[in-house]
Formats: sequence, C-alpha cells, structure tokens
Amino acid sequence: MLRTSSPILKPIRDKVEAGERLSLDDGLVLERPDVPLPELGELANLVRERKNGNFAYYNINTHLNPTNVCVYRCVFCAFRSDLRDPKGYVMSDEQILARGAEAVENGCTEMHIVGGLHHQRKYDWYVNVIRILHEAYPELHLKAWTPVEIDWFCRLAKKSVREVLEDMVGAGLGSLPGGGAEIFHPEVRNQICEHKADSHRWFEVHRTAHALGLRSNCTMLYGHIEQPYHRIDHLIRLRELQDETGGFQTFIPLAFHPDHTGLSHIKKPSSLMDLRVMAVSRLVLDNVPHVKAYWIMLGIGTAQVALSYGADDIDGTVRHELIYHDAGATTPEVQSVEELRRLIVEAGREPVERDTLYHRVDRDGTHWHAGAAITAGA
Repeated sequence: MLRTSSPILKPIRDKVEAGERLSLDDGLVLERPDVPLPELGELANLVRERKNGNFAYYNINTHLNPTNVCVYRCVFCAFRSDLRDPKGYVMSDEQILARGAEAVENGCTEMHIVGGLHHQRKYDWYVNVIRILHEAYPELHLKAWTPVEIDWFCRLAKKSVREVLEDMVGAGLGSLPGGGAEIFHPEVRNQICEHKADSHRWFEVHRTAHALGLRSNCTMLYGHIEQPYHRIDHLIRLRELQDETGGFQTFIPLAFHPDHTGLSHIKKPSSLMDLRVMAVSRLVLDNVPHVKAYWIMLGIGTAQVALSYGADDIDGTVRHELIYHDAGATTPEVQSVEELRRLIVEAGREPVERDTLYHRVDRDGTHWHAGAAITAGA
C-alpha cells in the first residue's frame, strides 16, 4: 500500500493501485503545483517497479551526427548551421567509418545517428551512411533517422515512407530514435518548428516502422513555451499509437536547453520540473515499457533521483553527443561504464547493461553478445 496521503491524489492513487488507466484530466491533476512531488514520485515508482523491478538499464553507445547543415531553422535548435557558416560541416565516408571503428574499439553496441537536413546531399548519401557502417561493423546496432529526416528523404527521393524505410532496413537500419516529436499540439508546434514534418507525419513514420517490424523510441521536448495541457495531450497521443502498434520501447522526456537558441530568454527547466515530468510520463504512458532519464540533458544528480521517479533507464556512455551540448548542456561528453554503474548503485538500483532492443549484454573482455530479453525479476 502506498503512503500517499494528499486528498488531491487519492482518486488517482486508487486507479494506480488497481492498475487502471489514467485519463487526460487525471494527467492535468498530476501537473498541478499543489500536488506534492514526493507523493507523485511514489506513485510513479510503483508503476516503474511493477514493470522493471529494481533494474536500471544502461548501454554502451556513441552518437554520430553526419552533418549539421540544415534547411530548417527551428527556433529551439542550437545545433543547425547554414551551408556557408564556418560552424557547418559534412562528414566524409572516411570520418564516418572512423567513428564506427572507434565505437567498436570502445565496446559500443549501438550507434545513434541523426543530423541536419543538408539540401545539397542526395538521398543516396543518407542511405550510404547506414550501408557503409553496417557493412564494416555489422555488430553495431544502427538506430537512425527521426521522422523529420525520413520525411525529408521522402521528398528527396519522391518515395513513400514505407519505401524509404525499406531502403534503410536493406542498408542495415536496426531501429528508429524518438526525436522530432517536440510537442505535437499545433498551438506550440507551429511556433517552434512550423516548417518541418508535422505531428501527423511523425506518427505515420512510426506507425509504418512498427508495421515493418522495427522498434522505436518516443520523446517529448518540454520546458519552453508549452503548457501542462500540451504535455498531457502529447503523452495521450503517444499512448494511443502504442495501443495500436505496440512498437514503442522507450519514452525519453527531453528537457529544453535554451542557450544559443531563438528561445534563449527562457529559463532552463528546474530539477523539480524534470522530476515531475518524469513521474507524470511514467503514470500516463502505462503501455510503454521503459522511461529514460537522459543524463546528458538532466544532469547526473537529477538522472539518479529520476530512477525513483519513474525512470528505469539512464541511457549510456553517449560518446560524441553534440546537439544538446551545442544548446548549453554542461554535462560530461562521455561517461565510463564504471561511472554509470556507480550512479545506478548509489540510487539503490541494480545496473543491467542492455542492447538497443533490451536484451541483456554479457561481456568477456572485449567481446560481447546479447542474450535473452530482460524481464523484471530475472
């Protein structure tokens, strides 16, 4: 039995204890500032432990951003660059393969690939990024391309979403990340990223990916101009697609970093807001197996605490992350496995290395293999 005593939370507490689904109105109650945060965390932790026991997952991964040149000018983005900007870059095949070699040498099981939409690079160039990495390093799982990028590839190649995804799978794509979701509601989306793929297109890409047997993640960018209603609406829309396809494996709430963006006047979300969003997300997204505390954005301390506020995953070593560091993230640019495991143990959880698809990773020196899917208590 939970210790929650707040009368505001009692009807929701009863639902959570009974395993019943929360409504949009319930979600809005959870967002109220007079709902005690520790009690909200206690509720989220109940759901977290039902799904994942005492496990806290991490992986050994690296990021690859093949280019930062982008046709879009999203107001919240500090990563993008114009073609002739000194900051702009495009990686060569040799540089991309060198990144793959570094990943393998450092024991990575996953490469996370996203970047800008370079208007002078043809569709085949993007397919080739996947192909050359997969051919050279087939042991690396390639998690690549947000729906915004897939939508751009469709325009370049004059192909359908399904055709583009089939091309990418044929080249070696393993799964999709969850970026580009931002906030789905048009009241917000039209202000922060009006020209790029809309929410309907985002869902089309993930729905199609799931139909092809691909797993994917999902995200929400919070702490900018959105309001509580927009966040709950966003979570409900994700939950509805998960009801339909079951293809989402992890939800990642992304804290907005305002530095060097068109919204630099906005204050970065507080740790208290981070934890509230984490807990509310875990409670509303009852059908998504995992919730990630992305330490790059949250900071180490908040990510640790989040493991008691609904999160069961702390991400990974995250070599070469650029997008959020360009926006002012002051977290380290890489974490060692030893440090990740220490952080998890300090939080009272059992560290488990996973691969991208949540299989337990077993290591023998520099060699590794993925075992069976992880289940709570196993």
